[in-house]
Amino acid sequence: MFPWPAQGCCLKYRSKTFMILDLRLGTAHAPGSQGEGPDICLTPRDARGQSRVERPPQISPTRQPLSDRWAGLWAERTAWAFGVVCLATWGALFIDGMAGARHELDRFAVLQAAAPSRAFAPDVSLWDPERVSAWRRASNEPAPPPLAVLRIPKIHLEVPVLRGTDDVSLNRAVGHIDDTSLPGTDGNAGIAGHRDGFFRGLKDIGADDVIELETLRGKEVYRVERTWVVDPDDVSVLDPTPTRSLTLVTCYPFYYVGPAPQRYIVRAVRADMAAIADADR
Repeated sequence: MFPWPAQGCCLKYRSKTFMILDLRLGTAHAPGSQGEGPDICLTPRDARGQSRVERPPQISPTRQPLSDRWAGLWAERTAWAFGVVCLATWGALFIDGMAGARHELDRFAVLQAAAPSRAFAPDVSLWDPERVSAWRRASNEPAPPPLAVLRIPKIHLEVPVLRGTDDVSLNRAVGHIDDTSLPGTDGNAGIAGHRDGFFRGLKDIGADDVIELETLRGKEVYRVERTWVVDPDDVSVLDPTPTRSLTLVTCYPFYYVGPAPQRYIVRAVRADMAAIADADR
């Protein structure tokens, strides 16, 4: 017989099998016969006089301290917030980039429409040979964007309108005369060109011929009102006009050898304005 301890105690069994007898209850427990088994704790008898067999509490491997769970939760939320911020930033930059690219493409298309085509070559069959050489040299030099494009279908003319009437501008294209209205605005827009170059064909222009002017604001159609010849010091042809007008100026006579003594003037008014003027007559 085993002496029963006064207080609860723990017995450990190993490979040898033995019986733990509860003499009061006449019961026997065989914990196992092989290997090292778990500890069995015997406690004092309860109120009914029975002994209780208890096992040590088992700690779940999935149970974590509360602080660790909160740390993991905050780390997860921080990662999600960072990801959302990064995604929103990327989306904003992408949209802004697409809008900027669209704007630049539209701007390029407008400027390209207003600029002369590099593949287009003017009809130089009537030009002076020296003027042809000057045009080729000037075409290879950098220049600011044109203010407009002037087209006269009758003489097959298409030429950019540059700012100013300096030698480079007039060798390269035609030029807007300072202190006159800008092309495509109200008033009288003066445009000058060489008689042995782009404006050689003005000798064949007559009343009611069509002139087109394209600016960044759009395309306008003008009709020739009249042509006449003035002295070089007669600048009244550039005075402001009540209607939107174009005044084309070149030297005259067209085939004069040396500095030309006169100026050839072509006055055109916008087509809708011309129709109103005709109705008032």
